[in-house]
Amino acid sequence: MAGTAAGQGVSVIIAAHRAHDTIARAVRSLLDQDWTAWEAVIVSDDGTDYRPTLVAAGLDDPRLVFTGTGRIGAGAPAARNAGLAAARLELVAPLDADDRFRPGRLSALAPLALVHGAAFDNVAVVRDEDDSPLLRLFDDGTAPARLDAGGFLATSVPMFPLVRRELAPGWDEDVNFCDDVVFNTRLLATTGPVPLVATPFYEYRQRAGSITFSADSGERAERCYRHVLDRLARDGFGIADRALVARFAAAIEIKRARNAAFDAAFKAGRCANFQEFLALADG
Repeated sequence: MAGTAAGQGVSVIIAAHRAHDTIARAVRSLLDQDWTAWEAVIVSDDGTDYRPTLVAAGLDDPRLVFTGTGRIGAGAPAARNAGLAAARLELVAPLDADDRFRPGRLSALAPLALVHGAAFDNVAVVRDEDDSPLLRLFDDGTAPARLDAGGFLATSVPMFPLVRRELAPGWDEDVNFCDDVVFNTRLLATTGPVPLVATPFYEYRQRAGSITFSADSGERAERCYRHVLDRLARDGFGIADRALVARFAAAIEIKRARNAAFDAAFKAGRCANFQEFLALADG
């Protein structure tokens, strides 16, 4: 779908840290979209140049924009903020460098986000080593037509919206593990309920060596949750709705309890990462 007005495209922000093995797949998933009004803002957070890697993979496109954090290991929130600062199109969308958009994602979500300020879709969690499905965020018939902050806070799988650039709250750089939870809650506090497409157009890849496979992932999540609770008590992340702040804090406590159960299962060797834990729990 190329027939969009000037600027009415999607700036896809790809934070890249040690991502040379996976970034070609992420970028190729954009080239496979039928909505062609996009740019990929590739943000190096490891001091390396990703252009030669993509060119070597046959991916040389004028819609690829390269920038960086100017640091090494500044973190995904800092890298996404650098990408947001460089974005030029009306909508922005994060894409992790080891994930992919399934065909049709932009054409399904972009028109909705342009009208409503943001749009979400279902998420498929896939084991990277063998492409086997682990779980979906919403099973058939369970996805709500619209998503609000309360509904989002009840989820346990990362969600990646398309957002009007002027509504994107930015990523809190002091929240280094569950930054998507804070970003999406702040966004939905501003927009109110927005459309949710039931099709799982976002493919969240679980890859050995990623942060969710690390031996200390449970401890890191716990530290993040405690920090988020501290911020909610101090400044509420700027959310004016005090009832939502209280609901946010209650949801974080639920996530802490679930994370503690995961950490115990992980240390007992019953699962390799949090999403596998959820799949086992659902089974």
